Amino acid sequence: MKRSEQLSKLKSTEKWDVIVIGGGASGLGTALDAASRGYKTVLVEAVDFAKGTSSRSTKLVHGGVRYLEQGDVHLVKEALKERGLMAKNAGHLVKNQSFVIPNYNWWGGYFYTIGLTIYDLLAGRLSLGRSKYISKRKTIEMLPNVQEKGLTSGVIYHDGQFDDSRLAINIAQTAAEKGACIVNYCKVVNLLKDDNNQVIGVQVLDQETGDKYDLKGSAIINATGVFTNAIMKLNDTVYKKYIVPSQGIHLVFDKSFLPGDHALMIPKTSDGRVLFAVPWHNRIVVGTTDTLIKKQSLEPIALESEIEFVLETAQRFLAKKPTRADVLSVYAGLRPLAAPKEEGKSTKEVSRSHKIIVSDTGLITITGGKWTTYRKIAEDIIDKAIKIRKIPAKGCNTEHLSIHGNQPTTTLDRENHLYIYGSDIPKIRQLQQIEPELKEKVHPDHEFTMAEVAWAIRYEMARTVDDILARRVRLLFLDARAAVQSSEKVARLLAKELGHDEAWITQEIANFKEISKGFFLSEFR
Repeated sequence: MKRSEQLSKLKSTEKWDVIVIGGGASGLGTALDAASRGYKTVLVEAVDFAKGTSSRSTKLVHGGVRYLEQGDVHLVKEALKERGLMAKNAGHLVKNQSFVIPNYNWWGGYFYTIGLTIYDLLAGRLSLGRSKYISKRKTIEMLPNVQEKGLTSGVIYHDGQFDDSRLAINIAQTAAEKGACIVNYCKVVNLLKDDNNQVIGVQVLDQETGDKYDLKGSAIINATGVFTNAIMKLNDTVYKKYIVPSQGIHLVFDKSFLPGDHALMIPKTSDGRVLFAVPWHNRIVVGTTDTLIKKQSLEPIALESEIEFVLETAQRFLAKKPTRADVLSVYAGLRPLAAPKEEGKSTKEVSRSHKIIVSDTGLITITGGKWTTYRKIAEDIIDKAIKIRKIPAKGCNTEHLSIHGNQPTTTLDRENHLYIYGSDIPKIRQLQQIEPELKEKVHPDHEFTMAEVAWAIRYEMARTVDDILARRVRLLFLDARAAVQSSEKVARLLAKELGHDEAWITQEIANFKEISKGFFLSEFR
Protein backbone atom coordinates (compact mmCIF):
# COMPACT_ATOMS: atom_id res chain seq x y z
CA MET A 1 0.00 0.00 0.00
CA LYS A 2 1.84 3.08 -1.28
CA ARG A 3 0.49 6.62 -1.15
CA SER A 4 1.81 7.58 -4.61
CA GLU A 5 -0.09 4.65 -6.18
CA GLN A 6 -3.28 5.43 -4.26
CA LEU A 7 -3.09 9.11 -5.20
CA SER A 8 -2.61 8.21 -8.86
CA LYS A 9 -5.77 6.07 -8.67
CA LEU A 10 -7.66 8.93 -7.02
CA LYS A 11 -6.69 11.35 -9.82
CA SER A 12 -7.50 8.98 -12.69
CA THR A 13 -11.02 7.88 -11.61
CA GLU A 14 -13.92 9.98 -12.96
CA LYS A 15 -16.71 8.72 -10.71
CA TRP A 16 -16.91 6.55 -7.62
CA ASP A 17 -19.74 4.38 -6.33
CA VAL A 18 -18.81 5.07 -2.70
CA ILE A 19 -16.84 7.96 -1.21
CA VAL A 20 -15.91 7.56 2.48
CA ILE A 21 -14.78 10.56 4.52
CA GLY A 22 -12.70 9.53 7.55
CA GLY A 23 -10.03 6.88 8.14
CA GLY A 24 -10.90 5.63 11.62
CA ALA A 25 -12.46 2.25 12.48
CA SER A 26 -15.91 2.99 10.99
CA GLY A 27 -14.58 4.65 7.83
CA LEU A 28 -11.99 1.99 7.06
CA GLY A 29 -14.51 -0.77 7.79
CA THR A 30 -16.98 0.88 5.41
CA ALA A 31 -14.37 1.17 2.64
CA LEU A 32 -13.52 -2.51 3.08
CA ASP A 33 -17.19 -3.55 3.07
CA ALA A 34 -17.92 -1.52 -0.07
CA ALA A 35 -14.81 -2.63 -1.97
CA SER A 36 -15.35 -6.29 -1.07
CA ARG A 37 -18.89 -6.09 -2.52
CA GLY A 38 -17.40 -4.81 -5.78
CA TYR A 39 -18.22 -1.09 -5.52
CA LYS A 40 -15.72 1.44 -6.86
CA THR A 41 -14.62 2.91 -3.53
CA VAL A 42 -12.41 5.76 -2.32
CA LEU A 43 -11.59 6.74 1.28
CA VAL A 44 -9.98 10.05 2.19
CA GLU A 45 -8.50 10.77 5.63
CA ALA A 46 -7.48 14.32 6.64
CA VAL A 47 -4.48 13.21 8.70
CA ASP A 48 -3.35 9.61 9.31
CA PHE A 49 -5.40 6.44 9.65
CA ALA A 50 -6.68 6.04 13.23
CA LYS A 51 -5.04 9.33 14.24
CA GLY A 52 -7.99 10.19 16.49
CA THR A 53 -10.23 7.97 18.62
CA SER A 54 -9.35 4.71 16.85
CA SER A 55 -5.76 4.61 18.20
CA ARG A 56 -6.65 5.73 21.72
CA SER A 57 -8.94 2.97 23.01
CA THR A 58 -8.66 0.72 26.09
CA LYS A 59 -7.34 -1.96 23.66
CA LEU A 60 -10.34 -4.21 24.32
CA VAL A 61 -12.52 -6.16 21.91
CA HIS A 62 -15.52 -6.67 24.15
CA GLY A 63 -19.26 -7.02 24.42
CA GLY A 64 -19.41 -4.47 27.21
CA VAL A 65 -20.15 -5.92 30.65
CA ARG A 66 -21.32 -2.46 31.75
CA TYR A 67 -23.93 -2.29 28.96
CA LEU A 68 -25.37 -5.62 30.10
CA GLU A 69 -25.90 -4.13 33.55
CA GLN A 70 -27.68 -1.20 31.88
CA GLY A 71 -29.99 -3.68 30.13
CA ASP A 72 -28.71 -3.02 26.58
CA VAL A 73 -28.84 -6.74 25.67
CA HIS A 74 -29.05 -6.12 21.90
CA LEU A 75 -25.80 -4.07 21.87
CA VAL A 76 -24.00 -6.66 24.02
CA LYS A 77 -25.14 -9.61 21.88
CA GLU A 78 -24.15 -7.84 18.67
CA ALA A 79 -20.75 -6.86 20.10
CA LEU A 80 -20.07 -10.38 21.40
CA LYS A 81 -20.72 -11.83 17.95
CA GLU A 82 -18.40 -9.25 16.38
CA ARG A 83 -15.75 -9.94 19.05
CA GLY A 84 -15.74 -13.60 17.98
CA LEU A 85 -15.51 -12.70 14.29
CA MET A 86 -12.61 -10.29 14.93
CA ALA A 87 -10.72 -13.04 16.76
CA LYS A 88 -11.13 -15.29 13.69
CA ASN A 89 -10.55 -12.65 10.99
CA ALA A 90 -7.58 -10.87 12.64
CA GLY A 91 -6.06 -13.62 14.80
CA HIS A 92 -2.62 -11.95 14.80
CA LEU A 93 -3.99 -8.87 16.58
CA VAL A 94 -6.98 -10.06 18.63
CA LYS A 95 -6.27 -12.37 21.55
CA ASN A 96 -8.31 -14.06 24.25
CA GLN A 97 -7.70 -12.08 27.45
CA SER A 98 -8.71 -13.39 30.88
CA PHE A 99 -10.01 -10.79 33.35
CA VAL A 100 -10.29 -11.13 37.12
CA ILE A 101 -12.79 -9.13 39.19
CA PRO A 102 -11.64 -8.99 42.86
CA ASN A 103 -14.54 -8.89 45.32
CA TYR A 104 -14.41 -7.07 48.63
CA ASN A 105 -17.86 -8.04 49.91
CA TRP A 106 -19.58 -11.40 50.38
CA TRP A 107 -22.19 -10.99 47.63
CA GLY A 108 -19.94 -9.70 44.82
CA GLY A 109 -18.66 -13.10 43.75
CA TYR A 110 -22.14 -14.55 43.28
CA PHE A 111 -23.58 -11.40 41.68
CA TYR A 112 -20.84 -11.10 39.03
CA THR A 113 -20.66 -14.85 38.38
CA ILE A 114 -24.38 -14.87 37.50
CA GLY A 115 -24.10 -11.73 35.35
CA LEU A 116 -21.03 -12.96 33.48
CA THR A 117 -22.59 -16.39 32.91
CA ILE A 118 -25.37 -14.54 31.02
CA TYR A 119 -22.61 -12.64 29.16
CA ASP A 120 -21.08 -16.00 28.10
CA LEU A 121 -24.45 -17.39 27.02
CA LEU A 122 -25.09 -14.33 24.82
CA ALA A 123 -21.78 -15.03 23.03
CA GLY A 124 -23.00 -18.53 22.10
CA ARG A 125 -20.58 -20.56 20.00
CA LEU A 126 -18.28 -17.52 19.71
CA SER A 127 -17.63 -17.52 23.46
CA LEU A 128 -13.95 -17.08 24.43
CA GLY A 129 -14.24 -19.09 27.67
CA ARG A 130 -16.48 -19.77 30.65
CA SER A 131 -16.77 -17.35 33.57
CA LYS A 132 -16.37 -18.79 37.04
CA TYR A 133 -16.19 -17.93 40.72
CA ILE A 134 -12.70 -18.25 42.25
CA SER A 135 -11.47 -18.26 45.85
CA LYS A 136 -9.52 -15.50 47.58
CA ARG A 137 -6.33 -17.59 47.30
CA LYS A 138 -6.84 -18.15 43.56
CA THR A 139 -7.59 -14.44 43.02
CA ILE A 140 -4.27 -13.49 44.68
CA GLU A 141 -2.48 -16.13 42.60
CA MET A 142 -3.92 -14.71 39.36
CA LEU A 143 -3.45 -11.04 40.37
CA PRO A 144 -0.16 -11.10 42.34
CA ASN A 145 -0.29 -7.37 43.16
CA VAL A 146 -3.99 -7.16 44.11
CA GLN A 147 -4.93 -5.43 47.37
CA GLU A 148 -5.45 -8.35 49.79
CA LYS A 149 -7.02 -6.44 52.68
CA GLY A 150 -10.78 -7.09 52.70
CA LEU A 151 -10.59 -9.39 49.63
CA THR A 152 -13.17 -12.20 49.82
CA SER A 153 -13.17 -13.85 46.39
CA GLY A 154 -12.90 -13.24 42.67
CA VAL A 155 -14.58 -13.92 39.34
CA ILE A 156 -12.71 -14.77 36.15
CA TYR A 157 -14.15 -14.09 32.70
CA HIS A 158 -12.87 -13.76 29.13
CA ASP A 159 -12.91 -10.94 26.60
CA GLY A 160 -10.74 -9.85 23.68
CA GLN A 161 -7.65 -7.64 23.65
CA PHE A 162 -6.05 -6.07 20.56
CA ASP A 163 -3.82 -3.39 19.07
CA ASP A 164 -6.22 -0.78 17.71
CA SER A 165 -4.18 1.30 15.25
CA ARG A 166 -2.39 -1.79 13.92
CA LEU A 167 -5.79 -3.27 13.07
CA ALA A 168 -6.77 0.01 11.37
CA ILE A 169 -3.67 -0.16 9.14
CA ASN A 170 -4.38 -3.81 8.30
CA ILE A 171 -8.02 -3.01 7.41
CA ALA A 172 -6.76 -0.20 5.13
CA GLN A 173 -4.38 -2.68 3.45
CA THR A 174 -7.18 -5.23 3.03
CA ALA A 175 -9.48 -2.60 1.49
CA ALA A 176 -6.72 -1.58 -0.93
CA GLU A 177 -6.17 -5.26 -1.84
CA LYS A 178 -9.91 -5.48 -2.60
CA GLY A 179 -9.59 -2.55 -5.01
CA ALA A 180 -10.41 0.46 -2.82
CA CYS A 181 -8.45 3.70 -3.16
CA ILE A 182 -7.23 4.69 0.32
CA VAL A 183 -5.48 8.05 0.84
CA ASN A 184 -4.26 9.70 4.04
CA TYR A 185 -3.40 13.41 4.46
CA CYS A 186 -6.24 14.25 2.08
CA LYS A 187 -8.78 16.57 3.71
CA VAL A 188 -12.38 17.20 2.63
CA VAL A 189 -12.75 20.98 2.39
CA ASN A 190 -16.14 21.12 0.68
CA LEU A 191 -19.14 19.04 -0.33
CA LEU A 192 -20.12 19.16 -4.00
CA LYS A 193 -23.88 19.57 -4.56
CA ASP A 194 -26.14 19.61 -7.63
CA ASP A 195 -28.96 22.06 -8.43
CA ASN A 196 -31.31 20.09 -6.16
CA ASN A 197 -28.96 20.48 -3.18
CA GLN A 198 -28.02 16.79 -3.34
CA VAL A 199 -24.45 15.85 -2.37
CA ILE A 200 -22.72 14.43 -5.46
CA GLY A 201 -19.12 14.45 -4.29
CA VAL A 202 -16.39 16.07 -2.22
CA GLN A 203 -13.59 18.52 -2.80
CA VAL A 204 -10.35 17.36 -1.17
CA LEU A 205 -7.06 19.06 -0.38
CA ASP A 206 -3.84 17.05 -0.56
CA GLN A 207 -2.18 18.31 2.63
CA GLU A 208 1.29 17.40 1.34
CA THR A 209 1.19 19.19 -2.02
CA GLY A 210 -1.63 21.73 -1.61
CA ASP A 211 -3.41 20.35 -4.71
CA LYS A 212 -7.21 20.18 -4.73
CA TYR A 213 -9.35 17.50 -6.39
CA ASP A 214 -13.08 17.16 -7.01
CA LEU A 215 -14.27 13.60 -6.44
CA LYS A 216 -17.72 12.68 -7.77
CA GLY A 217 -19.66 9.75 -6.34
CA SER A 218 -23.05 8.09 -5.81
CA ALA A 219 -23.00 7.37 -2.06
CA ILE A 220 -21.14 9.84 0.14
CA ILE A 221 -20.41 8.55 3.67
CA ASN A 222 -19.45 10.82 6.57
CA ALA A 223 -17.49 8.67 9.04
CA THR A 224 -15.47 11.39 10.74
CA GLY A 225 -16.15 10.46 14.37
CA VAL A 226 -15.68 13.38 16.75
CA PHE A 227 -15.34 15.70 13.73
CA THR A 228 -18.81 14.80 12.41
CA ASN A 229 -20.23 18.21 13.31
CA ALA A 230 -17.58 19.96 11.16
CA ILE A 231 -18.61 18.00 8.03
CA MET A 232 -22.29 18.59 8.86
CA LYS A 233 -21.60 22.33 8.88
CA LEU A 234 -20.68 21.98 5.19
CA ASN A 235 -23.86 19.97 4.62
CA ASP A 236 -26.63 21.67 6.61
CA THR A 237 -28.17 25.12 6.22
CA VAL A 238 -29.08 25.20 9.93
CA TYR A 239 -26.44 24.10 12.45
CA LYS A 240 -27.30 21.11 14.64
CA LYS A 241 -25.14 19.11 17.03
CA TYR A 242 -24.97 15.45 15.94
CA ILE A 243 -22.33 14.12 18.31
CA VAL A 244 -21.07 14.93 21.79
CA PRO A 245 -17.40 14.08 22.47
CA SER A 246 -16.73 12.13 25.67
CA GLN A 247 -13.11 11.86 26.80
CA GLY A 248 -11.52 8.70 28.14
CA ILE A 249 -7.94 8.67 29.43
CA HIS A 250 -5.45 5.90 30.14
CA LEU A 251 -2.22 5.72 32.11
CA VAL A 252 0.53 3.31 31.07
CA PHE A 253 2.75 1.63 33.68
CA ASP A 254 5.53 -0.90 33.89
CA LYS A 255 4.42 -4.56 34.02
CA SER A 256 5.54 -4.86 37.67
CA PHE A 257 2.28 -3.22 38.78
CA LEU A 258 0.29 -6.18 37.44
CA PRO A 259 2.59 -9.18 36.89
CA GLY A 260 1.26 -12.20 35.06
CA ASP A 261 -1.10 -12.56 32.10
CA HIS A 262 -4.46 -11.68 33.68
CA ALA A 263 -6.18 -8.30 33.45
CA LEU A 264 -7.89 -6.58 36.39
CA MET A 265 -11.45 -5.30 36.10
CA ILE A 266 -13.13 -3.08 38.68
CA PRO A 267 -16.86 -3.10 37.78
CA LYS A 268 -17.81 -0.14 39.98
CA THR A 269 -15.49 2.68 40.95
CA SER A 270 -16.33 5.53 43.32
CA ASP A 271 -18.38 7.33 40.63
CA GLY A 272 -19.93 4.23 39.04
CA ARG A 273 -17.51 3.86 36.15
CA VAL A 274 -15.61 0.71 35.14
CA LEU A 275 -11.82 0.58 35.48
CA PHE A 276 -9.51 -1.84 33.64
CA ALA A 277 -5.82 -2.65 34.09
CA VAL A 278 -4.87 -4.58 30.96
CA PRO A 279 -1.54 -6.15 29.91
CA TRP A 280 -0.52 -4.68 26.54
CA HIS A 281 2.85 -4.94 24.76
CA ASN A 282 4.57 -5.85 28.04
CA ARG A 283 3.09 -2.80 29.80
CA ILE A 284 -0.08 -2.19 31.79
CA VAL A 285 -2.79 0.13 30.44
CA VAL A 286 -5.06 1.51 33.19
CA GLY A 287 -8.30 3.38 32.44
CA THR A 288 -10.72 4.75 31.62
CA THR A 289 -12.68 7.91 32.37
CA ASP A 290 -15.89 9.22 30.81
CA THR A 291 -15.87 13.02 30.74
CA LEU A 292 -17.99 15.23 28.49
CA ILE A 293 -15.77 17.61 26.52
CA LYS A 294 -17.08 20.78 24.87
CA LYS A 295 -14.61 20.89 21.98
CA GLN A 296 -13.08 18.15 19.85
CA SER A 297 -9.33 18.07 19.23
CA LEU A 298 -6.83 16.00 17.25
CA GLU A 299 -4.56 16.02 20.30
CA PRO A 300 -6.83 15.79 23.37
CA ILE A 301 -5.11 16.36 26.71
CA ALA A 302 -5.88 14.37 29.86
CA LEU A 303 -7.42 16.56 32.57
CA GLU A 304 -5.72 16.58 35.98
CA SER A 305 -8.98 15.41 37.58
CA GLU A 306 -9.03 12.38 35.24
CA ILE A 307 -5.40 11.51 35.97
CA GLU A 308 -6.01 11.71 39.72
CA PHE A 309 -9.17 9.58 39.44
CA VAL A 310 -7.37 6.77 37.58
CA LEU A 311 -4.34 6.92 39.92
CA GLU A 312 -6.41 6.93 43.12
CA THR A 313 -8.58 4.04 41.92
CA ALA A 314 -5.54 1.99 40.87
CA GLN A 315 -3.89 2.67 44.23
CA ARG A 316 -6.97 1.38 46.07
CA PHE A 317 -6.88 -1.98 44.30
CA LEU A 318 -3.14 -2.59 43.88
CA ALA A 319 -0.75 -3.47 46.72
CA LYS A 320 2.21 -1.85 44.91
CA LYS A 321 0.85 1.68 44.54
CA PRO A 322 1.50 3.45 41.21
CA THR A 323 2.43 7.13 41.52
CA ARG A 324 2.72 10.00 39.03
CA ALA A 325 6.45 9.27 38.72
CA ASP A 326 5.63 5.74 37.50
CA VAL A 327 3.51 6.90 34.53
CA LEU A 328 5.33 6.00 31.29
CA SER A 329 2.69 7.57 29.06
CA VAL A 330 -0.77 9.11 29.36
CA TYR A 331 -3.15 9.26 26.44
CA ALA A 332 -6.60 10.73 25.96
CA GLY A 333 -9.20 9.71 23.38
CA LEU A 334 -12.56 11.20 22.43
CA ARG A 335 -15.60 8.98 21.89
CA PRO A 336 -18.06 10.29 19.26
CA LEU A 337 -21.30 9.61 21.16
CA ALA A 338 -24.57 10.22 19.36
CA ALA A 339 -25.98 13.46 20.81
CA PRO A 340 -28.87 12.69 23.22
CA LYS A 341 -32.34 14.12 22.52
CA GLU A 342 -32.57 15.46 26.06
CA GLU A 343 -30.03 17.99 27.27
CA GLY A 344 -28.04 17.19 30.38
CA LYS A 345 -27.82 13.41 29.98
CA SER A 346 -24.62 12.03 31.52
CA THR A 347 -22.13 10.22 29.26
CA LYS A 348 -22.82 6.97 31.09
CA GLU A 349 -26.46 7.21 29.93
CA VAL A 350 -25.71 8.02 26.28
CA SER A 351 -26.07 4.87 24.16
CA ARG A 352 -22.96 3.33 22.60
CA SER A 353 -25.11 1.92 19.79
CA HIS A 354 -24.34 3.36 16.38
CA LYS A 355 -26.83 5.52 14.55
CA ILE A 356 -27.02 6.19 10.79
CA ILE A 357 -28.41 9.54 9.67
CA VAL A 358 -29.48 10.27 6.09
CA SER A 359 -29.63 14.02 5.48
CA ASP A 360 -32.02 15.76 3.08
CA THR A 361 -28.95 16.26 0.86
CA GLY A 362 -28.42 12.48 0.65
CA LEU A 363 -25.27 12.53 2.81
CA ILE A 364 -25.04 9.39 4.97
CA THR A 365 -23.54 9.98 8.42
CA ILE A 366 -22.55 7.48 11.10
CA THR A 367 -22.51 8.47 14.79
CA GLY A 368 -21.75 6.47 17.92
CA GLY A 369 -20.52 2.89 17.80
CA LYS A 370 -17.31 1.31 19.06
CA TRP A 371 -14.25 -0.54 17.72
CA THR A 372 -15.64 -4.01 18.44
CA THR A 373 -18.63 -3.49 16.14
CA TYR A 374 -16.77 -1.71 13.32
CA ARG A 375 -17.58 -4.49 10.79
CA LYS A 376 -21.33 -4.49 11.58
CA ILE A 377 -21.43 -0.69 11.48
CA ALA A 378 -19.87 -0.79 8.01
CA GLU A 379 -22.33 -3.42 6.81
CA ASP A 380 -25.25 -1.32 8.08
CA ILE A 381 -23.93 1.81 6.36
CA ILE A 382 -23.58 0.17 2.94
CA ASP A 383 -26.95 -1.56 3.37
CA LYS A 384 -28.47 1.87 4.10
CA ALA A 385 -26.87 3.30 0.91
CA ILE A 386 -28.50 0.43 -1.02
CA LYS A 387 -31.85 0.96 0.70
CA ILE A 388 -32.00 4.65 -0.27
CA ARG A 389 -30.99 3.66 -3.82
CA LYS A 390 -27.63 5.36 -3.95
CA ILE A 391 -25.97 2.17 -5.20
CA PRO A 392 -27.26 -1.13 -6.67
CA ALA A 393 -27.87 -4.03 -4.27
CA LYS A 394 -24.96 -6.40 -3.57
CA GLY A 395 -24.52 -8.74 -0.59
CA CYS A 396 -22.08 -8.18 2.28
CA ASN A 397 -18.92 -10.35 2.24
CA THR A 398 -17.03 -9.31 5.37
CA GLU A 399 -18.36 -11.69 8.05
CA HIS A 400 -15.64 -14.24 7.33
CA LEU A 401 -13.23 -12.02 5.39
CA SER A 402 -9.64 -12.44 6.57
CA ILE A 403 -7.84 -9.18 7.41
CA HIS A 404 -4.33 -8.51 6.04
CA GLY A 405 -1.76 -10.29 8.23
CA ASN A 406 -4.31 -12.70 9.72
CA GLN A 407 -2.94 -15.85 11.23
CA PRO A 408 -3.72 -17.54 14.54
CA THR A 409 -1.01 -16.90 17.15
CA THR A 410 -0.13 -18.88 20.25
CA THR A 411 1.10 -17.50 23.57
CA LEU A 412 4.62 -18.47 22.51
CA ASP A 413 4.27 -16.45 19.28
CA ARG A 414 3.26 -13.38 21.30
CA GLU A 415 6.55 -13.44 23.20
CA ASN A 416 8.10 -12.10 19.99
CA HIS A 417 7.07 -8.45 19.63
CA LEU A 418 6.73 -8.89 15.84
CA TYR A 419 3.54 -10.96 16.33
CA ILE A 420 1.41 -7.91 15.44
CA TYR A 421 2.58 -8.22 11.81
CA GLY A 422 1.17 -11.74 11.44
CA SER A 423 1.84 -13.16 7.99
CA ASP A 424 4.09 -10.15 7.17
CA ILE A 425 6.71 -11.21 9.76
CA PRO A 426 8.93 -13.08 7.20
CA LYS A 427 9.01 -9.97 4.97
CA ILE A 428 10.19 -7.75 7.85
CA ARG A 429 12.86 -10.29 8.76
CA GLN A 430 13.89 -10.39 5.11
CA LEU A 431 14.32 -6.59 5.18
CA GLN A 432 16.80 -7.03 8.03
CA GLN A 433 18.74 -9.60 6.02
CA ILE A 434 18.90 -7.47 2.86
CA GLU A 435 19.65 -4.22 4.72
CA PRO A 436 21.58 -5.16 7.92
CA GLU A 437 21.55 -1.54 9.18
CA LEU A 438 17.78 -1.97 9.71
CA LYS A 439 18.47 -4.48 12.51
CA GLU A 440 19.33 -1.50 14.73
CA LYS A 441 16.85 -0.83 17.53
CA VAL A 442 14.65 2.27 17.40
CA HIS A 443 15.51 2.80 21.09
CA PRO A 444 17.98 0.78 23.22
CA ASP A 445 15.37 0.02 25.91
CA HIS A 446 12.75 -1.33 23.48
CA GLU A 447 12.62 -4.21 21.01
CA PHE A 448 11.32 -2.28 17.95
CA THR A 449 13.80 -2.17 15.06
CA MET A 450 14.41 0.24 12.20
CA ALA A 451 13.18 -2.51 9.84
CA GLU A 452 9.68 -1.88 11.24
CA VAL A 453 10.12 1.84 10.57
CA ALA A 454 11.19 1.15 6.98
CA TRP A 455 8.24 -1.25 6.56
CA ALA A 456 5.80 1.40 7.83
CA ILE A 457 7.15 3.98 5.38
CA ARG A 458 7.29 1.68 2.35
CA TYR A 459 4.13 -0.39 2.78
CA GLU A 460 1.90 1.23 5.41
CA MET A 461 1.77 4.85 4.17
CA ALA A 462 3.51 6.35 7.23
CA ARG A 463 4.44 9.94 6.38
CA THR A 464 5.54 11.47 9.70
CA VAL A 465 7.41 10.59 12.90
CA ASP A 466 4.04 10.67 14.70
CA ASP A 467 2.56 8.15 12.24
CA ILE A 468 5.39 5.74 13.03
CA LEU A 469 6.02 6.19 16.75
CA ALA A 470 2.36 6.63 17.74
CA ARG A 471 0.41 4.32 15.40
CA ARG A 472 2.79 1.87 13.67
CA VAL A 473 5.20 0.76 16.41
CA ARG A 474 3.24 2.30 19.37
CA LEU A 475 6.31 3.59 21.27
CA LEU A 476 4.68 6.95 22.11
CA PHE A 477 1.85 5.09 23.87
CA LEU A 478 4.22 2.75 25.71
CA ASP A 479 7.03 5.09 26.74
CA ALA A 480 6.69 8.75 25.77
CA ARG A 481 10.22 9.67 26.87
CA ALA A 482 11.80 6.92 24.75
CA ALA A 483 9.66 8.01 21.77
CA VAL A 484 10.97 11.58 21.96
CA GLN A 485 14.54 10.28 22.22
CA SER A 486 13.97 8.19 19.07
CA SER A 487 12.39 10.95 16.98
CA GLU A 488 15.53 12.15 15.17
CA LYS A 489 16.56 8.64 14.10
CA VAL A 490 13.05 8.01 12.71
CA ALA A 491 12.88 11.45 11.03
CA ARG A 492 16.18 10.80 9.24
CA LEU A 493 15.00 7.48 7.80
CA LEU A 494 11.71 9.10 6.73
CA ALA A 495 13.65 11.88 4.98
CA LYS A 496 15.88 9.36 3.22
CA GLU A 497 12.93 7.22 2.07
CA LEU A 498 10.63 10.09 1.04
CA GLY A 499 13.23 12.54 -0.31
CA HIS A 500 13.03 15.31 2.31
CA ASP A 501 15.81 17.75 3.25
CA GLU A 502 17.49 18.77 6.53
CA ALA A 503 14.99 21.60 7.12
CA TRP A 504 12.11 19.08 6.93
CA ILE A 505 13.89 16.84 9.49
CA THR A 506 14.28 19.75 11.93
CA GLN A 507 10.62 20.77 11.54
CA GLU A 508 9.39 17.17 11.81
CA ILE A 509 11.27 16.59 15.09
CA ALA A 510 9.81 19.85 16.47
CA ASN A 511 6.28 18.80 15.39
CA PHE A 512 6.62 15.43 17.11
CA LYS A 513 7.96 16.96 20.33
CA GLU A 514 4.91 19.24 20.40
CA ILE A 515 2.53 16.30 19.87
CA SER A 516 4.33 14.21 22.51
CA LYS A 517 3.67 16.79 25.25
CA GLY A 518 0.13 15.46 25.54
CA PHE A 519 1.53 12.02 26.48
CA PHE A 520 3.45 13.34 29.51
CA LEU A 521 2.08 14.41 32.88
CA SER A 522 2.19 18.21 33.23
CA GLU A 523 5.31 18.26 35.43
CA PHE A 524 7.36 16.30 32.87
CA ARG A 525 6.39 18.20 29.69
